[in-house]
Amino acid sequence: MSSELVIDVKVDEVVMALMRNKKLIELTKEKTSVQFAVGDIYLGKVKKIMPGLNAAFVNIGYEKDAFLHYLDLSPQFNNLDFYIKQIIARKGISVSKMKLEPDIPKSGKVADILSVGQWVAVQVTKEPISTKGPRLTSELSLAGRNLVIVPFTEKVSVSSKIKSNEERKRLKRLVESIRPKNFGVIVRTVAEGKKVAQLDSELRELVERFEAAFKHLREIEPPKLILGELDRATTIIRDLLNPSFEHIYVNDLSFSENIKSYLTTIAPEKDNIVKYVKTNVPIFDYFGIDRQIKSSFGKTVPTKNGAYLIIEHTEALHVIDVNSGNRSKVENQEDNSLEVNLIAAEEIARQLQLRDMGGIIIIDFIDMQSNANRQAVFEKMKESMSLDRARHTILPLTKFGLMQITRQRVRPEMSVQTQEVCPTCKGKGVTEAAILLIDRIEEYLEVLVKEKKYKRLVLKVHPFVGAYLKRGFISQRLKWSLRYKVSLRVVDVSSYYIYDYHFFNTFNREIKDEHIK
Repeated sequence: MSSELVIDVKVDEVVMALMRNKKLIELTKEKTSVQFAVGDIYLGKVKKIMPGLNAAFVNIGYEKDAFLHYLDLSPQFNNLDFYIKQIIARKGISVSKMKLEPDIPKSGKVADILSVGQWVAVQVTKEPISTKGPRLTSELSLAGRNLVIVPFTEKVSVSSKIKSNEERKRLKRLVESIRPKNFGVIVRTVAEGKKVAQLDSELRELVERFEAAFKHLREIEPPKLILGELDRATTIIRDLLNPSFEHIYVNDLSFSENIKSYLTTIAPEKDNIVKYVKTNVPIFDYFGIDRQIKSSFGKTVPTKNGAYLIIEHTEALHVIDVNSGNRSKVENQEDNSLEVNLIAAEEIARQLQLRDMGGIIIIDFIDMQSNANRQAVFEKMKESMSLDRARHTILPLTKFGLMQITRQRVRPEMSVQTQEVCPTCKGKGVTEAAILLIDRIEEYLEVLVKEKKYKRLVLKVHPFVGAYLKRGFISQRLKWSLRYKVSLRVVDVSSYYIYDYHFFNTFNREIKDEHIK
């Protein structure tokens, strides 16, 4: 199983496509000015106490106050509160030198712990979604490649995904021997087989990063970011990098160098997998990702052998209907239903991860009479979702063929518009004659050459138009080049609309503001 990451760096956002065996399984968009991401630590101010909810609303700078429930308060909240007050009072203090106070009650009242106007250090656990502000916790943690540190506790735990009891005991023993006082540690799955020197180096780096960030508290006023999570690209690399990761393709040289630099710190042997890709067409088009996006995000999603899914979204839940389509290869209806359902289970698991669908998901599989077949579909779904990093629960099929899944959602659901508005008629339903397209392109070319004095140009068009312009020994492209004395290159871009065309300069920058009206 091979994994690849393709990163499209744009002016205002970075789009990342995670591929597994050349199939798109995760699509992430991150604005370059993104705020309130999961993992970010803020110094906030309590705005309102809600005794009925046993929660508080905290201002961390978002347009809506963030939500902090009592159950999300750290058991060691008093230690965190004392630490913050000491730093603000300009008293030098280190977490490892503190004397820890007892935990707060598990079933206490938020009004007994927090007060309006109080400064609190909180961490984002769920990004703003729809009309809701961020969800917070005061149990702070800082993640590295192999370890996660949790201040103000002494607990050491090891990932349950490490199957060997001997390895889990070894890692726990090693970490307990190097753990700084008053810092709990979670050992991640990728730490399996790692040596103590590597773990010790990462642990010290995380502790230094945590305490260095909090030293500046006295210089800031809430609401303010204390410590930002890594950008989404490096977070994906940190969490997913494994021997199956073969390539990371980036279309921006500076961005690729930053990723290489990060890889040298966490996996030096893997820094050669980062490749800077310079291409005339968009990088997603170059790798065939745009085609997968268009076919994967619509209401109707095709699967193998003519079957398809219908995906509907409501305020309360998501509904997925499995349809056999025009399949007629298998005469036995039960066998046919089983085959379609097994194929659908695999595609549904991919869709949940790709769209990052969360909450309650109801799946209407094709009815099957056999309990063994229903169990087989249930096992297939569990197997297909085993690689999903989001927490989830899957219930067996009911006798009506319904399956219920709950899946954690910490970010807004990914939505891609797959229906396109005609760029010529702008959705009005009428367009000028297709025969005039070439005339319009030539008119624009003439303006760019004669008035704007361009000597070299790249014309990007739909492949159908490109084929026409490049057809024959004396092609239309060559005629234009000779007529206007310009170096003109025609590049096909399959993601363009058929009437869409754009001119680029020699630096591959689109000439946007000079279109003929």
